[in-house]
Amino acid sequence: MTLTTIRKGSLLAVAIASLLASSAFAKVTVLGWPGGPEETALRAVTDVYNGRPDVTENDKVELLFFNRDGFWDKLQSDLAAGSKAFDVNLLATYSIGRYAPFMEPVELSDEAASVYGESVLKTMQYEGKQFGVPTDLSMHFMYYRKDLVEALMKDDAAKAKYAEISEKHLGKKLEPKSPDEWTWDDYAATALYFTQAINPDSPTRYGTVLQLKNLLFNMMVFQSLPRAYGGNWMDASGKITVNSDAYRKGLETYKLLYDAGATPSDSLSYEFAEANAAYTSGQVAAMMQWNAAASDLTNKEKSPTVADVTETVAPPAGPEGRFTHIHGLGFGLNKNAENKAGGQAFIKWLSSKEAALTYARNNGAPALTPEVVTEVAKERPDLVKLGEFASKYGYVMNGGTAAKALSVYELQAKEFTGYWSGQQSLDDALANTEKGMTELLK
Repeated sequence: MTLTTIRKGSLLAVAIASLLASSAFAKVTVLGWPGGPEETALRAVTDVYNGRPDVTENDKVELLFFNRDGFWDKLQSDLAAGSKAFDVNLLATYSIGRYAPFMEPVELSDEAASVYGESVLKTMQYEGKQFGVPTDLSMHFMYYRKDLVEALMKDDAAKAKYAEISEKHLGKKLEPKSPDEWTWDDYAATALYFTQAINPDSPTRYGTVLQLKNLLFNMMVFQSLPRAYGGNWMDASGKITVNSDAYRKGLETYKLLYDAGATPSDSLSYEFAEANAAYTSGQVAAMMQWNAAASDLTNKEKSPTVADVTETVAPPAGPEGRFTHIHGLGFGLNKNAENKAGGQAFIKWLSSKEAALTYARNNGAPALTPEVVTEVAKERPDLVKLGEFASKYGYVMNGGTAAKALSVYELQAKEFTGYWSGQQSLDDALANTEKGMTELLK
């Protein structure tokens, strides 16, 4: 064997080793949202994808999860720093503009438009380009115990007690109504009536459960209340309008319910999981919660105490109408991905009908077209309501898609929680929020 042959052989070996170590042979790392139904659904579709015969061993998906607290700030830092720790990452409607400079547009499947519809696909678009596949539409339902409400509405003595309680705490006599006709005052009166600290005859210990933890996502649950009274972040000229009667009404309503014991005393540490746990115990009459909870709260195996008696409606109404916060979650491609081809292939499949139905059957909340949702309507009736409520009542606050939108929610969480916990006055909470938002959204 000549020296030239040996050198050629060595170079070939180095080239093969380099190729085997290159991104073309790396697995696809997907960064997802941890700890909720979105994780459950993502794991399910990943298993299906990895089991497909056309997916090579080196293009199979591995999942990565950050902590929920600080997730979006960490993601921005990692993307801006050119991180290669993940190929595909979570996106949200309110953050696409913030991350688009560090991501690449994606190609969806030919089925995407017929599976999701153009309006839903737009929740993952920025400046006319598709930056992700929409996997979850997030909004809020009012969950309530229909057995308790129906019994209340048939009992004259209970109605009289209800009127007495509402007059004492809300300043006006109210009559029980069907939850689909509730105003926010009706919801508050019902929560107070079904609280044993106020009504010893209540079949539940608490009338409701509020998510009061200093967490930005809890502000999204809360803000539909002030929105129903005309509240918004800013007016058409850009002036911050959060220091308003509408926000005062919302904040005071939550404070009233917390101070009266209508929600557990440790609600200041509650978010999604804790609220669900309280409700499934059977000791809560009604609560505002993300639509993502519906599949668990109405599942007889997961929530045996309440599944058969739980119903959902859109959030209560105010003088300005009925509203629900709405945003989309999805997945896009990291510009610095080591396995872009594999990441793009996963995203394309994720936008297919097969993937969407698998996601829906495993606790996910995709917004599907009427033609597609019929295939899961029996097992996931909440997805039918999801599309209906979103089109009728969905909103985004003026400024809610700004680059600093998440920082606004964080500011509100800090200041509003401070008021609810008694650490500062309502005036100070609103003044501090107004000042901070003026800086963030200028």
